Amino acid sequence: MIPPSSVYDQRSRPLGVLRMSLTARCNLACPYCKPDGYEVSNPLSIDQRLALIESACRLGAHSLRLTGGEPLLSNQLEPLLREVSHRRYQLGDPLAALQEVTLTTNGLLLDSAKAHSLRQAGLDRITISLDAVEAARAAEMSGQQGGIKAGSIFLSKVYQAIQHARYAGFDPNQSQLKINSVIQRRRNYDQLIPLASMARKAGLELRLIEFMDVGTTNSWTHDQVVSGAEMVHAISQRWPLEPLGRLPGQTAQRWSYRDGGGTLGVIASISKPFCSDCNRLRITADGSAYTCLFSNKANSLRPWLFPQIDLEGLMEVMASLWSRRNDHYSEERYRQSSQPAPTHADMAYLGG
Repeated sequence: MIPPSSVYDQRSRPLGVLRMSLTARCNLACPYCKPDGYEVSNPLSIDQRLALIESACRLGAHSLRLTGGEPLLSNQLEPLLREVSHRRYQLGDPLAALQEVTLTTNGLLLDSAKAHSLRQAGLDRITISLDAVEAARAAEMSGQQGGIKAGSIFLSKVYQAIQHARYAGFDPNQSQLKINSVIQRRRNYDQLIPLASMARKAGLELRLIEFMDVGTTNSWTHDQVVSGAEMVHAISQRWPLEPLGRLPGQTAQRWSYRDGGGTLGVIASISKPFCSDCNRLRITADGSAYTCLFSNKANSLRPWLFPQIDLEGLMEVMASLWSRRNDHYSEERYRQSSQPAPTHADMAYLGG
């Protein structure tokens, strides 16, 4: 068996983060994601997911992010968290390498009981997605019919979810509770300042995300992208900002408000790619590995998971997959502009 050690790709990038999708289903239909509402056939079991997590940890992963679709739709979420948490605190267990276990959710199913249960099960951090604070725009950005009424109900649930997470012990001051917002020109750019204002008042870090060309169903064009620099400029005109930079392996450039109003993050994978130190491996709910968010190539790990788990073989194939990795799509995007856009897997399947 491969001994515990870091594995590096063709660009000398270590494996650091495992993003694991628990389900491809979602209870929203955000326009930049466009989930189809169907679950994958033959999703993985908890034991199979634990084998994947262990293999990734043995190869250098130190962070686990659980995603979907909407991960709160999965009945495996809490049992998996409890197993991971138990093993993180066992001396010599490979999962002890995990420095954090995090979750991305839209918050609609995050009631008080669920938030406390997730905290007790060992979850370290929650990121809640919210792309508008005005009711009609919130309905549009979450793909719901019903205009202002539907948007008002949606916003009420998300705001309650934020409070439930806070009261369950996810402390925004310790970066344990954040808000993600995808900003798209001519769709929700008018929500930029209101979102920043809401986050400042709530004491939350807002992370602004450029609209990305993930998948084939969101009708992405470059003129819909609001660059990170433009977003920062617009916000700093209202509340001056100071740069904090971006740590290696992280996705967000961070800023602080000069008036002490907290922090802001900007994920600018279109205008300012961070391929040079990307350390993320994505595994879908049915056991396919993707070495890049924009990849069009699935690498099935199922032969080492079915009919029984082959941990040694799984580690070897994952190490080989990462060591051959050469992805830097965001850096190549403009060189490919005169060619037909490559086919990408959809975000709801990949787990974002």
